[in-house]
Amino acid sequence: MRLSCLVTALLLAFALPVRADDSPNPGAAGTGVVDSGSNGDKGDYESRSARFQTTYVWQRKQSFHADYSGDNSLLTSTERSYTFTTTGYFGIRPWQGGEAYLNVEVAQGVPFSNLLGTGGFTNGEITRSSGTIPKAYRQRLFLRQTWNQGGGEEKVEGEINQLAGSQDKNRFVLTLGNFSTLDVFDNNRYAKDPRVQFMNWGNMSYAAYDYAADARGFGWGFAGEWYKDDWTLRFGRMNTPQSPNLLPLDFQYFRHFGDQLEVEHRHSLGGRPGALRVLAWRNQAVLARYRDAINYGLVHGETPSIFKVRNGVQAKYGLGLNVEQELADDLGFFLRVMKADGHTETQAFTEVDSSFASGLVLNGNRWGRSQDTVGVSFMRNEISKDRRDYLAAGGISFFIGDGALNYRPENIFETYYSLVAAKDLSLTLDYQRIQNPAYNADRGPVNVIGFRFHAEY
Repeated sequence: MRLSCLVTALLLAFALPVRADDSPNPGAAGTGVVDSGSNGDKGDYESRSARFQTTYVWQRKQSFHADYSGDNSLLTSTERSYTFTTTGYFGIRPWQGGEAYLNVEVAQGVPFSNLLGTGGFTNGEITRSSGTIPKAYRQRLFLRQTWNQGGGEEKVEGEINQLAGSQDKNRFVLTLGNFSTLDVFDNNRYAKDPRVQFMNWGNMSYAAYDYAADARGFGWGFAGEWYKDDWTLRFGRMNTPQSPNLLPLDFQYFRHFGDQLEVEHRHSLGGRPGALRVLAWRNQAVLARYRDAINYGLVHGETPSIFKVRNGVQAKYGLGLNVEQELADDLGFFLRVMKADGHTETQAFTEVDSSFASGLVLNGNRWGRSQDTVGVSFMRNEISKDRRDYLAAGGISFFIGDGALNYRPENIFETYYSLVAAKDLSLTLDYQRIQNPAYNADRGPVNVIGFRFHAEY
């Protein structure tokens, strides 16, 4: 189906009122693309849906001490940052087992220091910002097909990018089109969505996961998911940006790409649910190697620059472990740890080669606020020896470069309290402390306070 035809079909579907369908054979609703954690419409079956969200994030960075600063350093002065997004999510069932989705978003915002100077950025919404003028763009346009394979029927609740219905416990799901790798891979019940949970990048996914995407975090490709009892196998391929961390995408799909493979096992410990996930990924694209840049600088007697040695197809890869575990009725634990090879520059995410993030999430049952949530986490980001040597020699990369480097791991503490003020409306206070920003012990620490407004309707 041509994309223009799919968009037209989606728009025409919403010229009619949305209603639940009482069909005796509704088919499957698929797995759902995680975006905002909404519980959405609880109807038994939907043939189409229209949902919306609005999120505003405001953050203030206090001034901090630094022995020196470079071209890509976090500014030492007090700064304010904000992001605003509003999104429409439209879905229909074009045939049995099939779902089609179109997401349209308006975004604006201003980051700290032009998005420079840290490995773990403080606001997961910031990649979608477009400056002080609101900008509309198509965020997603994809098909999801589910083939049921028995094992018992499960109810699927209506949420953002998920139509209410039912599905088999054992099934195969194919997602095809324009979406985010993180829609399918690296899910975690307690730390995933910066619109309702932790705000820092290192808590919405592995910070060392340089997943293929454009500058906003989306791309074109496919993902397959095979669910069998307590196991799930996921695999997929997405296209890469033409140049690292920029918007235009490279459609040489069999030459430049990002592949991922994830195995998940769901379990019960002491009667409480949990999950283990192992993710392996490999990107192939035109990327610079840090050691090549260092050698080029030595030969030519100049400061090394990755921008002068970005001239060949390189492979980049990593391996990670993701854990979620319910500890009590109101308490959950999460952990993510990943190691990337560290030889090449950052392609599409952030400047991290080894990442660790762990924390606890508690709901407000104990103080009579069952819908409220408090979270606390610790993140530790590290970079490879090649990247360290490059930065110590005065090099800069896309997001960091202080002109020198007194290396220490970047440690980040984050805590938040999310108050549900009304149905589908939450207000959040957030605090983050960054020690050794951009891996430099001669700078910081940095303290950031934040406020978030999030509504779904």
